[in-house]
Formats: sequence, structure tokens, C-alpha cells
Amino acid sequence: MQGGGLALDLNELYTEIITEHSRSQKHRYLLENPSVTMRGVNPSCGDDINLSVNIKDNIINQVAFTGEGCAISQASTSIMADIMEGKTVDEARRLIKKFIGMIKKDVTDEKDLEELGDAAAFENISNMPARVKCAVLSWHTLEEAFNKTKS
Repeated sequence: MQGGGLALDLNELYTEIITEHSRSQKHRYLLENPSVTMRGVNPSCGDDINLSVNIKDNIINQVAFTGEGCAISQASTSIMADIMEGKTVDEARRLIKKFIGMIKKDVTDEKDLEELGDAAAFENISNMPARVKCAVLSWHTLEEAFNKTKS
């Protein structure tokens, strides 16, 4: 048995979640006839995603993406897609705000973090400032996509 206690176990769990989602193909496809498509680019890392969303009656039915990027951006996009499907646009906007708040260390309440599910794996990404843009890229891109649908 390894030493290090709970902190080590959580770090290992978070690493496993990020690795699993970065390889996941579940949401990695071209969505036919999306309600909105938005491209997100992080030039400092080379992350480049095309996010497609299908919204019907204010409910997010499907989220899909294509593109390339580091494991952090790809995992964050996959997790975000999982979380957002089935939510209303308003719920999704609230979760985006909560995720960004968690990254900025403004949201620290355990219940708030639980609501983010696997996305809580990025809670300490701010300790690696160069990776923050990778983690938030898809979340900002989704918010821009929602803004695009209003215009």
C-alpha cells in the first residue's frame, strides 16, 4: 500500500479521470445539423476545437466536438459535453460560471464542486497557470456558442 493519504489518492483519481476523458471518443464526432457550432482556439498551446451543440426547446440534446489539443483541453471538453447534455441553456450557463469560478478559486464549496462532477478534477489546475487556458477553452467556447444563438 502506498503512503501519502487522501491527497495522493485524489490526485491519482483526478489524473485517471483526465486521462480517461482525454482518450474518450464518446463526444468526438461531427454533429449533423447542429443548432450552433463554435470554434475555440488556444494559440499558446495549439488547442483547436470545433464544438457543435444541438438545442431543442431550450434543452441541450447533444454536444460533440472535433479538433486537436493537449490532454487537458481534450479531457475538459469531453467532461463538459457529458455534463451539459440534458441541461437547459440557463443551467449550462450557471455550470460554466461555476466551473470558471472553481478555476479562479472563487468557488470552493463542496456542494458546488460535487455539482461539477468529473470537472472537479480541474480544481487545482490554477496551480499550473499555463494549463488554465487549456482547461477553460471548451467552457468559454460553449458560452460563446450560446451567445451566438441569441443574435
